[in-house]
Amino acid sequence: MTGGAQEQSGRHVPGDPRAELAEKIAGEVALSEQPGATLKKWRTEFEVAQADLAATLDVSPSVVSDYEGGRRTNPGIGVVRRTVEALLDIDERRGGEHIRRYARVLSAGFDSDAVHDLREYDSTVRLEQYYDTIGATQLVDGDRETIAGHTVIDSIAAIRELSGEEFYDLYGRSTNRVLVFTGVSRGESPLVALRVVTPTPHAVVLHGIDEESLWEHAPALARRDGVSLAVCDTRLDEMLEAHTELP
Repeated sequence: MTGGAQEQSGRHVPGDPRAELAEKIAGEVALSEQPGATLKKWRTEFEVAQADLAATLDVSPSVVSDYEGGRRTNPGIGVVRRTVEALLDIDERRGGEHIRRYARVLSAGFDSDAVHDLREYDSTVRLEQYYDTIGATQLVDGDRETIAGHTVIDSIAAIRELSGEEFYDLYGRSTNRVLVFTGVSRGESPLVALRVVTPTPHAVVLHGIDEESLWEHAPALARRDGVSLAVCDTRLDEMLEAHTELP
């Protein structure tokens, strides 16, 4: 497969996760119309305080704040490189969860634009425990009470970029898992997509909405397929972080 084909399908051939993640962040900052804001986005995603980043860079917190707020000239290549490396260094010192999450996505053959996280558990987890952990509310009971893994998906990128075969690969090793769709407005697209792709997962979480915003036909579609359906409006970074508490 050519590089262009990989980019269009959302598939990815993994290499060094840290190096590829650094390249991804640096490239996004370089192409951004607001590079400071993009740096802030990644710092926030890595859950690094301005003071911690400043200490690693050996600068004052006001310098980091000025770059992120656009009060300084747009950061040059050297500043971007040092900042990206500092974020990755901090993540590694804390255990490397963000780098590992990126590595899991790459090892499954996906680009992280479509898949936020994909993991198999060491043991099965009761759905009730899973929902409590990520702050989700179950609306429809499914046919199964446990799961053995999760896949967190950007709903728009996945539906736009992935073929039916690639969509099936989102299940990882087993359909005994929960698919979490982020970037959801009402839930029509994910539920319709699951009607097309078989087999279905044991559970689906629609992230970013509450029960009142849910598409009115979603519960009926979930019941028809025996799928547990839940909604979750926890912040994306908090929801992803909560997944690290699972076995």
